[in-house]
Amino acid sequence: MIKSVFNYPVSQLFDIDAGVVYAVPRYQREYTWGKSQWENMFDDVLENDPGYFLGSIICINQSTDALSVQRLEVVDGQQRLTTLSLLFAAVYQALKSRESKLDDDQRVEVINLKRKLVLKKGDDQVRVIPQIQNNNQNDYRAVLAEIGVIGPCDVPSYAGNRKIFRAFRYFQSHIDEMAGGQDNGLATIMEFLDKVSQACLVKIEVASHADAYTLFESLNNRGMPLTAIDLIKNKLLARLESIEPGKVDYYFGHWNKLLGCLGDDYTIQERFFRQYYNAFKNELNDPFRKDDEKKKDPLGVVATRSNLIQIYEKLINRDAKDCLQRIGAAAQLYALFLSRNQDDALNGLGKPLKDLEWIQGAPSYLLMLYLLVRKEQMQLGNGHLSDITALLVRFFVRRNLTDTPPTRDLTRLFMTMTEDLSSATGEAIVAIIRKQLIAVSATDESFRSKLEGSIYEENSGVTRFILCALAEQAMTKENRVDLWRFENKQFVWTIEHIFPQGENIPQSWVTMIAAGDEKQAKGYQETHVHKLGNLTISGFNSALGNKSFEEKRDRTDRQGRPVGYNNGLKLNEDLASAKGWSVAQIDARTTKLVETAMALFRMGEGESR
Repeated sequence: MIKSVFNYPVSQLFDIDAGVVYAVPRYQREYTWGKSQWENMFDDVLENDPGYFLGSIICINQSTDALSVQRLEVVDGQQRLTTLSLLFAAVYQALKSRESKLDDDQRVEVINLKRKLVLKKGDDQVRVIPQIQNNNQNDYRAVLAEIGVIGPCDVPSYAGNRKIFRAFRYFQSHIDEMAGGQDNGLATIMEFLDKVSQACLVKIEVASHADAYTLFESLNNRGMPLTAIDLIKNKLLARLESIEPGKVDYYFGHWNKLLGCLGDDYTIQERFFRQYYNAFKNELNDPFRKDDEKKKDPLGVVATRSNLIQIYEKLINRDAKDCLQRIGAAAQLYALFLSRNQDDALNGLGKPLKDLEWIQGAPSYLLMLYLLVRKEQMQLGNGHLSDITALLVRFFVRRNLTDTPPTRDLTRLFMTMTEDLSSATGEAIVAIIRKQLIAVSATDESFRSKLEGSIYEENSGVTRFILCALAEQAMTKENRVDLWRFENKQFVWTIEHIFPQGENIPQSWVTMIAAGDEKQAKGYQETHVHKLGNLTISGFNSALGNKSFEEKRDRTDRQGRPVGYNNGLKLNEDLASAKGWSVAQIDARTTKLVETAMALFRMGEGESR
C-alpha cells in the first residue's frame, strides 16, 4: 500500500537537481488557508529551532520513467505545500530587492531558491502546480511572474482579493517587517530562509487513491484531508479527461449537478454512493465476473466506508461515462428522499417520503432507490410506491423503538429484498416487501410493551413522530397544521410533558398529583412522567414549562388566542376539557393512545408475529 515514508527537510522536497513536480489534482478543493494558518506557519518556522516539523503530505506516485519529470499527485497536504512555495516566493522577492547588497554566496542562494520554485529544465515548469478552481493556478503563476521566476503572464481579474495573492502579500509584509527593524536585514532574511529550508515534512508515497484514502482516517494534521467522494470525483474526471481531452469542464458540470441533488452534507453524499452500489450490486458486478465465478462479487460483498473508493475506481476504469451517467440519474431520484427534488411523475409520494425521513428510515433508501430506478420495468405505479413507503414508515416506527432488527442487519435486509424482487412486478412487489418486513419486525407484544412504558426515555425522536402522527389523524385540509415546521434550526412544535419532568416539582403539581405529598409526587414523576399519556405536542413548550395544569390548559397569547391545550389539536381534546391531572388520567390516556398507535402502525392486514 505505502511505497515510501521519509522525513525530509523542505530543501530536499524542493531539491533543485530533482525533476520532481507536485501537482494538485484538477478538481480538489481550492486553496483555503487564511491568515491564521499563514501566521502559524510563519511564526512556527521563525520561533523554533531548525528542523521544526511542519506536518505531512501524501502523494500518489505512478511514474515509471526515472529519466522524465516525476509528477507526484498531491492528495493530502496541498494547502501546506502551496503555502510553503508562496513563502519561498516572498523570500526570493525580498532577496532580489536587496540584490546590490548580496555577496557571491548569497547570489548562489538566490539562484537555488529560484530552482526550488521552477525546474531547471524549462523556466516555466513550476515546481508546485495548484489546482484550477477559483483561478488558483493562474493566480499562482501570476505571483511567480511578478517576482520574475517565470515569464510575464496576464494577472487574472481580482487576483489580489483571492487567497493565493493574499498569502504572498502577507509573507512579503512580514518578511519586510522582520528585516526592516534590524541593522542587518539581509542576514535576518538569510537566517529565516535557512530555517524554512531545514523545516521537515513527512512525505508518504502511495500507489493509488484507494491507498491514500486508507491513511486519511489515521493521520491527524492541520490540513483538511480529502474525502472519499473527493477522490472518486478526481479519479472520474481524470479518466474522462484522458478519454475525451478538453471536455473535463463539461463532465465537471455533470458532477456538480449530481452533488447538487445530494446537498453539501458529506454524510449524505457518502451514504448515497454506498447505497447505490448496494442496491445494484448484482448488475454492477456482472461485467467483472468470470465464467467460473458467477456467484461471487468481485467488487465487494457490500459497500462500506473502507472499500468505497476501491469499488468506484474499478467501475470508473471500466466505463467512466456510463458510471457518471448512471449515478447522476440515480442521484436525481435520491433527491426525492432529501426534499431536494420534485418530480411531477411521482405525485403523491411527497408526504410518505417525508414521513420516512422524519422517522429516520434512511437505511431503506437503498430499497426505494432500487424501486424508483426500475419503476417502469417493475410495473410500479405511484400507488404501489406509496404503499411500500407507508409499510417502511410503520416498520421503522417499530424498529427504532424496539431496536428489532438490530441496526447492523438493516443494510443486508434491504439488499436481500432487492435480490428477491428482481423478477417480481406490481402488487406482488408490495406483498413480498410486506411479508419480509413482518418476518423481521418486532412482535406486537414487544412494540406494545415499549409504547406502554417510559417511551420518551426510550426514544424521544420516535415519540415525537408517534405524537405527530396521532395528531395528524384527525386533521383535514381546512385545519391542517404543519407539526414539522422548522424555525431557527428547531421545531416549532415540540414534545410537552403535561406533568413536568423537572427535578424541582412545583408545589401546585405536588398538591394536584399527590395531595401535597412531595415524596409521592417524586415517585409518580419517576414512573409516569415519560409515559405516552403524559405527553403531547405544543407550539409553546417554553411558555408552558412548569406552570400549573390550569395555566397550561387555558393559556392564551397577547391577542387572546388559545395556545395551551385548547390549541385545536384533537390530540389535546381530552386535556382541554380536563379539570385537573392525575396518575389515573395518565394511565387512562396512555391506554387510549397505545391502542390507537398499535392500529396506526400495524405491519400487516391481520398479520402479526
